[in-house]
Amino acid sequence: MTGAMGSMLSVKNLMVRYGDLVGVADVSLEVPKGSVVALLGSNGAGKTTTLNAIAGLVPPAGGSITLNGQPITGQPAFAIVRRGLALSPEGWRLFVQQSVEQNLRLGATVLSDRRREPALLDKVFTLFPRLAERRRQRAGTLSGGERQMLATGRALMSDPSLLMLDEPSLGLAPAVVESMYETLVRLRHAGLTLLLAEQSVELALEVSDYAYVLQTGRTVLEGEAAKLADDPHVQRIYLGLETGAGVDPAGS
Repeated sequence: MTGAMGSMLSVKNLMVRYGDLVGVADVSLEVPKGSVVALLGSNGAGKTTTLNAIAGLVPPAGGSITLNGQPITGQPAFAIVRRGLALSPEGWRLFVQQSVEQNLRLGATVLSDRRREPALLDKVFTLFPRLAERRRQRAGTLSGGERQMLATGRALMSDPSLLMLDEPSLGLAPAVVESMYETLVRLRHAGLTLLLAEQSVELALEVSDYAYVLQTGRTVLEGEAAKLADDPHVQRIYLGLETGAGVDPAGS
């Protein structure tokens, strides 16, 4: 999909360092407008670091990131959110002493027109009725599934055109995961563009149009989701068992 027409997000040769450690060595990906793209890989493959760099939470050491054709490489997170990109992070990062509604309203602080906040709040409560029921409850008392809903809802309160989700199924019961993914499909049908970082390969490929597989901080495989779902390389790379047959993890 490299060089795809109509790309909302384009990442080329991204590199991220943490001191002497290389978090991401060479990641490239494209997210066309209106699509769902999966970023797959085992724990430690570089998925979270990639999303954090795109969102402006960690500075890239190399490469370029463009959103709707405009460079955002190295811009601060608040500026990137205002351009229409939101991240629902792994582990949720909620304000646990604050109520559900207060957490959601914090997601709207970047809006240029705060008068839109009530309508966005209604939209999130319609999407996640459980959050409406628990709007005055402290976030720290929620179940894991409810916290994932809240983290996603908070990201949606900035009214993004591109929503990135980091491990939305991690640690959740299967029924909760299924419900969450049904919600993501509804958001896609409503026109939202999605980039999902997932360890759950089968689930992610089921809802995605296209996927990239990361290993040791590099993009090692990409293709249409339906084709990758039948590709034996995906499981081998995902499990970290690829030793050179078919794909060279070093990219040399």
